[in-house]
Order: sequence, then C-alpha cells, then structure tokens
Amino acid sequence: MSDYSDKELLTLFNDIEKRNYAFNLIVRKYQDKLYWHIRKIVIIHDDADDILQNTFIKVWKGLEGFREDSKLYTWLYRIATNESLTFLKQKKTKYFLPIVDYENQLKESLESDEYFNGDEIQCKLQKAILDLPEKQRIVFNLKYFEEMKYDDMSEILKTSVGALKASYHHAVKKIENYFKED
Repeated sequence: MSDYSDKELLTLFNDIEKRNYAFNLIVRKYQDKLYWHIRKIVIIHDDADDILQNTFIKVWKGLEGFREDSKLYTWLYRIATNESLTFLKQKKTKYFLPIVDYENQLKESLESDEYFNGDEIQCKLQKAILDLPEKQRIVFNLKYFEEMKYDDMSEILKTSVGALKASYHHAVKKIENYFKED
C-alpha cells in the first residue's frame, strides 16, 4: 500500500467506484493510532476494540458528508474520543459507579490486563494518568503519547489552545506529584 495523503484518500472515497477501497485504506492508515488513543482512555483491550469498530462505523456513515472543514485525522480522533467518552459515561451509569470507584476498577484491570506489557514504571505512569480528571487525561495522552499539536487537539476537543495548554500543565504537575508520593 502506498501512502496516500488524507486529501487523496478523500478524493478516492468520493469516487463511488473506489469508495470501499478508499475506506479500507483509511482504516489501515488510522486503525492502530486510533486504537491506542481509545485504549488510553478506556484501558481495557476488548472495550477499545469495540469502540474502534463503532468509530469506523460512524466514519463510514459520515464520510460522504465530510465537508473538510477540519483535517481528516482530527475528525477521526474527534469521533474516537467522543465514542470513548460516551462508552465510559454509559458504563458508569450502567453500574451506578461513582467516578472514583470506576477509575479504581480501571487501575485494577490495568494490572491484570494480559495485553499490557509495560514495566513497573509504565504501569505507575498509567495509574497516575488514570488519577487525572477525564479532560486532563485525554489532553495529556494526545500531547505526551501522540505528540499532537495544540491546534489539532483544539479541533478534536472543541476547546481553546490556551485551555489545552493549561490542562496539560496541570496534568504534568499532578503526574509529577504522583511519582513524588511514592
């Protein structure tokens, strides 16, 4: 597979005869990145797989009407983020769990997750990230792990660059404090 730009992928997708091919290329190009983005939000592999599938279903349904007001990849990340947050919200309400109990449950599942292969420091970092408020956690993950620009995050999360910088700064301070406590 040659590397198509997002613009080329959208052009291919808009050709009805090449639509399925173009969509498959989009999935191949973004599935790993989106999986790990989702996984960092929901922690559990099986949940991340389900959410990724739902994300691509929404992408398939919405791509024909994509107006290119934003970049393709920021649009994909916005859908994946929204699907992840919706999933977490539904899970919390379904089990009537206070947010602290749910985050503790995620920490426990991180330790027992057969797909997690990080060392002790990586596990501790993930636990520190789980202690962050939801928005700070997402901003931290996008900036630290994805090395995403604030402008792109702003498109995805529909918030100002200044607010994102503040969220990231607070997240870093909280993570530093988490490591100092032990």
